Amino acid sequence: MVHRLPSALCPLPSALCPLPSALCRLPSAVCRLPSALCPLPSANMDVQLFGTHKHADVRKALRFFSERRVKVHFVDLKERAASKGELQRFVQRFGVGALIDKDSKRYAELGLGVVRYDEERWLEKLVDEPLVLRVPLVRYQHKVTIGLAVEEWKSWIETAKT
Repeated sequence: MVHRLPSALCPLPSALCPLPSALCRLPSAVCRLPSALCPLPSANMDVQLFGTHKHADVRKALRFFSERRVKVHFVDLKERAASKGELQRFVQRFGVGALIDKDSKRYAELGLGVVRYDEERWLEKLVDEPLVLRVPLVRYQHKVTIGLAVEEWKSWIETAKT
């Protein structure tokens, strides 16, 4: 099914639009147009995003990338935990403390507030208990972010377009 927008809502003037009847400019997750036909610029990049669908910041991140037609490989932490190697990228940049969500329900359930682990033990615990991670964890090439980092994501998209 192809969605159509009224010409008044089309972001391009009708003379410039290469598509008949100004087909919609919906995010790539919804739009059925091939990328080659879409008149909107799209970033040629793939992003890996770790999180759970229930988390509001994860939904915001997914929406951010889909609105900009960026391909997202979503890893649901309830279905599949991140591997130690994947988490190591984030630890190298931010440290293990930045990965731990001390406000999470699972953190309290496990009683981790009184625990004093070294960095290696924390990393093993985060692999075993992915719901203790701060999300969204986003990776693009060798760049990583923890939580909402909209300005940094915008800079990734700008560099990918050039």
